[in-house]
Amino acid sequence: MPTPKFKPGISGNPNGRPKDKTPATVLRKSIADDMPEIIKTLVGLAKGGDVAAAKVLLDRICPALKPQAMPISLPTNGTLTEQGNEIIKATMAGQIPPDVGSQLITALSNQGKLIELQEMADRLQRLEKMLESRT
Repeated sequence: MPTPKFKPGISGNPNGRPKDKTPATVLRKSIADDMPEIIKTLVGLAKGGDVAAAKVLLDRICPALKPQAMPISLPTNGTLTEQGNEIIKATMAGQIPPDVGSQLITALSNQGKLIELQEMADRLQRLEKMLESRT
């Protein structure tokens, strides 16, 4: 059996990993030191018509807009099927965006599954009580 390289409980590197010497840290520091010049160059390139430079600047300064929820008024009474029909009608009429309509239909579908599971659990409980009463 080979002899272990290090004795148990004794570190092979007592000074630890050198701080701020990893390639990523060195690169970040270099970029941070040159940031004003980098930005100035990017702005100059973007002004000169470089679309990639303009995209880099705009992506960092003006990030893409995230969709925001909009209020929707739909009837909440009736069966899940009737509610689904109302959502489809509203989507087809342009009253709600298609992606929101799709999300609402998915939510209704999930609600239907939850109702179905609850009904099965209730039915199973009733059957178990019936079986208990027979014994």
